[in-house]
Amino acid sequence: MAVKRLHDGSENEEEQRDEKRMHRLPSFSTVIKEAVLMKQVHNVFMVLEPLLRRVVQEELQAGLVRSPRYIERASPETSSPPSSPRPIWRLAFLNPPQLSIFTGSKIEDANGNPLQVILVDADTGSPSQNVPQFLRIELVPIFGDFPHDGREECSSAGEFASGVVKERAGKRPLLTGDVALTMRGGRATVGELQFTDNSSWLRCRKFRIAARVEPGSGYEGPRVAEAMTQAFNVRDHRGELYRKHYPPALGDDVWRLEKIGKEGAFHKKLTQNGVRTVQEFLQMLVVKPDVLRMIMGDGRTDRMWEVTTKHARQCEAGDKVYAYTAGQPGATVYVNSICQLVKIELAGVECVPQHLNRAQKAYVHQLLLEAFEQRASLQEADMLLHASHSGNDLPLLQNAAPAVAPPLPATPLWFQGTPDIDFQIIDELASQGNFAFKMFDE
Repeated sequence: MAVKRLHDGSENEEEQRDEKRMHRLPSFSTVIKEAVLMKQVHNVFMVLEPLLRRVVQEELQAGLVRSPRYIERASPETSSPPSSPRPIWRLAFLNPPQLSIFTGSKIEDANGNPLQVILVDADTGSPSQNVPQFLRIELVPIFGDFPHDGREECSSAGEFASGVVKERAGKRPLLTGDVALTMRGGRATVGELQFTDNSSWLRCRKFRIAARVEPGSGYEGPRVAEAMTQAFNVRDHRGELYRKHYPPALGDDVWRLEKIGKEGAFHKKLTQNGVRTVQEFLQMLVVKPDVLRMIMGDGRTDRMWEVTTKHARQCEAGDKVYAYTAGQPGATVYVNSICQLVKIELAGVECVPQHLNRAQKAYVHQLLLEAFEQRASLQEADMLLHASHSGNDLPLLQNAAPAVAPPLPATPLWFQGTPDIDFQIIDELASQGNFAFKMFDE
């Protein structure tokens, strides 16, 4: 009988070793690539997480605000009973804030004065007489689209509290400055107030400034309705470097005017021709409008030209008056800071432009051109412009005596050697209270 050979499992062990050899270990480069990929995915998650949290938070908050159950279940500290009587007073801003608003910039009213919060009658909107002598007022930022149903007044303090915007994580409070005010006699003035963050991260992209009676201030009288401004954008302060001025000032760079971009094509053309400020733009617009239009080129449409010049004319010329005397004695023109004609003296006689004949008007226009060319060396005259003139009357000229202008010399300076040239005089700016001439060769 043959002896059976016992199976000791050695063959199975050899097969397992062969299988292990077939599973090759990953290379070093593969390990590095996988580690870098995992790191990138982790970074993406880190960036997306706060964004997703904010979106979810805004949507939840907006949904809760629309839910009456949320208002009913609001905490007693921030809400009034649903059956609370209609307020007899409400807060209001005396004037709206001045736009545009940038981060870090002082917020003022539309007239350039500090914001004021007043207490008015809730029904009539007029200042009330019998008001609390002392109130603690708090200024807070709210969503630009709050209240969401288009109302301009909240039914309770709890509903209003749901519209207050909180600062982003890691940021400073949205509103800083005089956010806590003391109202006496129904009026409180805001000294310093500014936003610390822009509004681009909000779903509605806008803020509103609101005023309310400070919670926990000890006021126990009837409910006072909150004040809310209109919605507005808050831009980053870097945008303030490029904003336009309303109205522009004489010393402003010319790119502060509408339709002239900083370092743009029109700005470069004007600068190359010596027009760097709003004052220089207006001076050329008054004396040489055709030359100014030619400098800006064919790319300037009529609409763009109209918008720019209209914005420029909003600039205040000021009260300074300058005198220019021609080489011929006795001929003097007085102009303001933008070369608008203020007064004419011919041979010592003050003349009204409407009483000048054709040749005299042409001569005055020549004097204006000479004054424009020598504007840097003009001497300031000892007289003041009166802001009380109205209509088309010229300052200082409307009171001039209707004296007959003296005759001009036999050989006037403006057309010496070319006596046959005829001039057409156009009073371009009469409709705006200004006086100017324009000449054409016929």
